[in-house]
Amino acid sequence: MRKKLFYQGIFLFLLLLFILPLSNVEAKKKVELVGREILNFTLPSTQDRVITYADEYYGKYHLVITFFPAAFTPI
Repeated sequence: MRKKLFYQGIFLFLLLLFILPLSNVEAKKKVELVGREILNFTLPSTQDRVITYADEYYGKYHLVITFFPAAFTPI
């Protein structure tokens, strides 16, 4: 029984040693979006009107968009 646990522990340790470097490679592939120009888009606002980014905000203000998934729904 102890041999089996010992081998399982070694297997998990080696698996982690193999997986962790791969996860770091994927993390470095992340595309930085801060400061990049984006396409024109429209979104509904909380005041029941449609906001057009290009017409109302582009070049006038710094825009920060936040999303709250299912914020006002009974879950």
